[in-house]
Amino acid sequence: MTHYLMSVVGPVEYDDEFFGYGSKEEMEQSFAETGAFNDQLKADGYWVFAGGLQSPANATVVDGQGATPVVTDGPYLETKEAMAGFWVIDAPDLDVAIKLAAAASKACRGKVEVRPFDGLA
Repeated sequence: MTHYLMSVVGPVEYDDEFFGYGSKEEMEQSFAETGAFNDQLKADGYWVFAGGLQSPANATVVDGQGATPVVTDGPYLETKEAMAGFWVIDAPDLDVAIKLAAAASKACRGKVEVRPFDGLA
């Protein structure tokens, strides 16, 4: 089994109170479908952990490479899209991870990037 990161990519900025979904109903439906997807991951033994992220506007960047750490507000990169949430799964191979990412994408209504871990600490 290999650990994979499935990251949800979404817009950095959105103009409404429904996190980029078209309506409150669409948002609630997506949340329900994502919850059901999470339950299925757990039942099938793929689940390691997952989480949603706050807006990149709430990010803090820390550069501790120098003598004194430099702390700045906001995202590290200037971009139109950013990671909105993620799953860490344990799957037998990339084909299974891609199948799960497709289901995740459908549930959360966003693009999902799949990347294998290069070892675990």
